[in-house]
Amino acid sequence: MAAASLLALIDDIASVLDDVALLTKAATKKTAGVLGDDLALNAQQVTGVSPERELPVVWAVAKGSLRNKAILVPLALAISAFAPWAVTPLLMVGGAFLCYEGFEKLAHRFMHRRDDDAQQHAERLRALSDPALDPVALEKDKIKGAIRTDFVLSAEIIAITLGTVADAAFGTRVVVLVGIALLMTVGVYGFVAGIVKLDDAGLHLSRAAGADAWAGIKRALGAGILRAAPWLMKTLSVAGTAAMFLVGGGILTHGVPALHHAIEGAAEAAAGLPAGPLLAALTPSLVNALVGVLAGALVLLLVSTVSKWRKAA
Repeated sequence: MAAASLLALIDDIASVLDDVALLTKAATKKTAGVLGDDLALNAQQVTGVSPERELPVVWAVAKGSLRNKAILVPLALAISAFAPWAVTPLLMVGGAFLCYEGFEKLAHRFMHRRDDDAQQHAERLRALSDPALDPVALEKDKIKGAIRTDFVLSAEIIAITLGTVADAAFGTRVVVLVGIALLMTVGVYGFVAGIVKLDDAGLHLSRAAGADAWAGIKRALGAGILRAAPWLMKTLSVAGTAAMFLVGGGILTHGVPALHHAIEGAAEAAAGLPAGPLLAALTPSLVNALVGVLAGALVLLLVSTVSKWRKAA
């Protein structure tokens, strides 16, 4: 009997772990849309910090990120346990916020003049070179700002994950949410640490001494890294913005059953056309992105209107 009970327990554990693995994989796919922007934003937070302090700053922000998730994960579990009806509305709010963030970036990109951005950059450089500037205070401010940014992005990740595991057993929800929280923190800030030290690695390689072929390869590799590092940041930012529309729009369309079924019908209809499999695969993503752009524009318009109204009041 004891052996049978043990086997039953092992089978239950294996079943739970299988569910956890599947749900974690699904949640990771859905939250991946936030990561490009998360990486770019957090890497930008350490600009202006001396090179020897970059990794300590990233570590301090990572610890703040863990504290953020230590607040958000129990809150998400409490909502799923005592107010499961609130999961979908929270997801819709999170999706709309993602679309708003993405469209705000597009609006800033296309509505602001390059001269204005150059002037802001020059002013920032002058401020950083001011001998009266307290570097300790600057570092603390950057850490606080990065942790505030992380709280918003972490809330998005936890909300999306919660929507994925909302119907699972409570134990599975706990394991998946905690697992995603740790995975995203380690993954994001480990990669951020690599990004911020990429230029240092490139500089080190570009100064390799020697006249042999291996030294020349290292110098060429270092020069390539130095040229590629700024483009990597730009690529992450663009990919993060695009993913915001895809993920945010996808959340919104899934929250409106009629729209979700219409998209599925459009994908099925596209499957019967030439290049049908490709069109069927692309249709949902394209529609989700379009919905995301439209939703972001509407939310930005609403936020701008309310902001102007409050200033005029």
